Amino acid sequence: MNIRKGTPEDMPAVLGLIKELAEFEKEPDAVLVTVADLVRDGFGTTPLFHVFVAELDDDPSDSAQAKQIVGIALYYYRYSTWKGKIIHLEDLVVKDKMRGTGLGYALYSEIIKQGKRDNVRRIDWHVLDWNTPAIEFYEKSGAKVLKNWYLAQMDEEAINYFVDNRLK
Repeated sequence: MNIRKGTPEDMPAVLGLIKELAEFEKEPDAVLVTVADLVRDGFGTTPLFHVFVAELDDDPSDSAQAKQIVGIALYYYRYSTWKGKIIHLEDLVVKDKMRGTGLGYALYSEIIKQGKRDNVRRIDWHVLDWNTPAIEFYEKSGAKVLKNWYLAQMDEEAINYFVDNRLK
């Protein structure tokens, strides 16, 4: 197994893992992003995100087997008015068949090491309240899962409604 920074050529596999996560989170139709979006937004002059990919090493007995991406950790930088520069871990995804192999821990560790290299004061991410294994994993690692905060968001439809109807 090898963990490395993602490249534009990895984006089809990254999108596949994003869709696999959406299935797991019971939102299979929620993914609107495309490979072209990921390439444009992650590898332009001002990248909006960064990604680590985990790939299985080639099988030396099978020269036709290509390296397969089996996990990702997609993150970006934010600014906290209390802490300064922080990392937001958007998605940590491991292919179902690879769960329990230490791959998730390796990707998670890579994000934390990146935070240390960048001198961030905090790393944030979300976890669904029903994902007990993930919550336990994070708490065992020393993370605090905050139960007294709500996540608020406005989707595209609500943004359009607000702009078209509330700002007049």
